[in-house]
Amino acid sequence: MTTTPLLQVRHLRVEFPTRRGTLLALDDINFDIAPGEILGVVGESGAGKSLTGAAIIGLLDPPGRIASGEILLEGKRIDNLPYEQMRKIRGRQIGAIFQDPLTSLNPLYTVGRQLIETITTHLGLSEAQARKRAIELLEQTGIPAAEARIDQYPHQFSGGMRQRVVIALALAASPKLIVADEPTTALDVSIQAQIISLLKNICKEQGAAVMLVTHDMGVIAETCDRVAVLYAGRVAEIGRVHEVIHHPAHPYTRGLMGSIPSMDEDRERLLQIDGAMPRLNAIPQGCAFNPRCPQAFDRCRSQRPELSAAASTQAACWLHSSSVETVR
Repeated sequence: MTTTPLLQVRHLRVEFPTRRGTLLALDDINFDIAPGEILGVVGESGAGKSLTGAAIIGLLDPPGRIASGEILLEGKRIDNLPYEQMRKIRGRQIGAIFQDPLTSLNPLYTVGRQLIETITTHLGLSEAQARKRAIELLEQTGIPAAEARIDQYPHQFSGGMRQRVVIALALAASPKLIVADEPTTALDVSIQAQIISLLKNICKEQGAAVMLVTHDMGVIAETCDRVAVLYAGRVAEIGRVHEVIHHPAHPYTRGLMGSIPSMDEDRERLLQIDGAMPRLNAIPQGCAFNPRCPQAFDRCRSQRPELSAAASTQAACWLHSSSVETVR
């Protein structure tokens, strides 16, 4: 695997201007994804996971905007491109898989027509060539009798099969990066396993990079190479999946891992993180997690920690600072 990042996100800041002031939704987000790598992005609802994906593919809902920072694909900035130019990149170089396949597919067109249109738009193939590729994609994503089913409508497919069609659409132009936003959430466990296996094979065979947005640590553990833990629009911790799961450095990550039931322990109650994620208009000073953190001390309440080395991962936590205060 090459070490040159395919995607680089640098100091990404996303804002939502409102009549009552500007809400800061993403604050100084930084990460890379290498070709053939799957990066998981995990956190509670409202942490900024889906928003990060939307910013990368250029689909932020107005009035949301990228206020500062850079998004680079193969070393070239894509966050400041005109709409038409970004539309050509989306689909051709960046594929997107969304949570609900019903909203991703047009119910009035057959799945074949939607696939063929995408392929002809981005690859310039003839109608016959595009149809052949569409059938191959449906077969590749595990849809049986693809040649017959290509002329069916989305409502004629089950939830799992519709999600496979969405993945086939995302792969239609052989993109280098795939942003998958909760691709397995609405599916039952057996279908989830098949979709995860499919994503891993795509990475292996095509060398595509995948950003997998989810709240399911089981999916992260099964699928990803590295994981970024988001909290209140900031990266709390990032590192190799095994290290983050088994040796979490940030108190928030430890809380997330502690809330997962263990098959080896007989425990009456699960651990929980007290409190809730702060609203965008009420993010506390210092570390955003400090009101919920059992290890918070004075510095946490006044100064915001940056990502820095913490054992085998990187964590934004004063507990891992060389100048950590001893007064708790």
